[in-house]
Amino acid sequence: MTRQAILEAAQTIVVKVGTNVLCDPNGTLDRTRMQALTDQLVRIRQTGRRVALVSSGAVGAGMGRLGLAKRPSELPELQACAAIGQAALMQMYQECLAPSGVQSAQILLTASDFDNRTRYLNARHTIRTLLEWNCLPIINENDTISTAEIRFGDNDQLAAMVTNLLQAELLILLTVVDGLYSADPNTDPTARILTTVPTIDRSVTELAGATRSTLGTGGMGSKLRAARLATNAGEAVIMANGAKPGVIDAIMGGAEVGTLFLPHGENMAAWKRWLGYTAQPRGSLTLDAGAVTAVVQKGRSLLPIGVRQVSGDFDEGDVVSLRQEDGREIARGLCNYDHRDAALIVGQKREQIVTILGRVPYDEMIHRDNLVVLG
Repeated sequence: MTRQAILEAAQTIVVKVGTNVLCDPNGTLDRTRMQALTDQLVRIRQTGRRVALVSSGAVGAGMGRLGLAKRPSELPELQACAAIGQAALMQMYQECLAPSGVQSAQILLTASDFDNRTRYLNARHTIRTLLEWNCLPIINENDTISTAEIRFGDNDQLAAMVTNLLQAELLILLTVVDGLYSADPNTDPTARILTTVPTIDRSVTELAGATRSTLGTGGMGSKLRAARLATNAGEAVIMANGAKPGVIDAIMGGAEVGTLFLPHGENMAAWKRWLGYTAQPRGSLTLDAGAVTAVVQKGRSLLPIGVRQVSGDFDEGDVVSLRQEDGREIARGLCNYDHRDAALIVGQKREQIVTILGRVPYDEMIHRDNLVVLG
C-alpha cells in the first residue's frame, strides 16, 4: 500500500500527542503549539473525516502550574500533578477550539476499562456518539486514580488501544523526533529516517534507543510496541515530529514525513481486536509442538491434550495467553476452564477428563471462535 492510498482510505484517524510536544522544557503548556495542533485537527475534520485525540500533558501541565522543575517520582505527587494539570489541559484545548466552533469532550480511561468487556464497549459507544455529534474526543489516561499504569504505562499504548477500539484506519503518533532512524543519529553520521517500515520485526525493534524525555514516560520502544499493536490489527501508523510546524497538514497532504508503518494481515473484527490486542491475559497456557501447529497453522481449537502447563489465577471465560515451550506468546483466547480444573486436565484425553472432573463441560480448552493468533 502506498502512503497516498492509506491516507485516502483513512476515514477515522486517531492522533496521539506527547507531553514534550505540548509543553516547554519547564512543563508549561505551549499555547502557540497547541493552537497550531488544534487548527490542523479542525482541517482534517473539514474533509469529512472523524478525528479522536489522545493527549498526554496532564502531569506536565500540573508541574507547570505548581512551578516544579522535575517530574515527581512518588505516586501521590504524580496524581496530584495530574489532577491540577488535566483541568488546565482541557481548558486550553477548548480555548484553542473556540474560534472554529468545535466542541471538545474529555474521556479519561484506565487499563481496566479495556480489560472489562462491558466497560470497553461502553467507551466505544460513547466515543462514537461524540464523533457523530461532531465533537472532538480528547482522551487521556485517568492518572489521578491509576496505580501501576501511571508509573509504567504511557499514552502510546492507550492510543493504539483507542485505534483498535474505533477500528480507525490510521494512527498518527506525534513525538519530538523526526521518525525511526536506521541508527543512532547522535553517534552515526550515516543514520537516516526510515520513511516506510513494512513489518515491525526484531530487526526494527532493535533500532529503538533507550532514550526517555524529561516530561514524558515513553521512548521509542514504547512507540514501536504501540505501532505493532495497531498494524497487527490491520491499521497504519505514522510517527512524526509534532514540534515541527504544519506536520499534520504535511502528513495529510501525502508528504513523506516521519515513518510510515504499514498494516499487515487482514483487517480484524472488533471482537478479535479486543480479545487479541486489548484485554490483558489473566494467565497462560504452555502448548506442545503439535498444539502450536494445530492452533497457528491449521486454525483449530485448543484441546486439553495439547497443553503442557498452566500458569496464573484465572476463572472460566477469562483471557489467557497461549505460549510455545520457549515462552514466546503465539495467541490469546477465552479459556473454558478455570485455572484449577485446567491444571488437572492438561495433557489428558476426553475419557480421562471424565474420570478426573466427573464431567466434560467442554471438549476444547479454548474454542477457535474465541481465539486470536498473534502476528
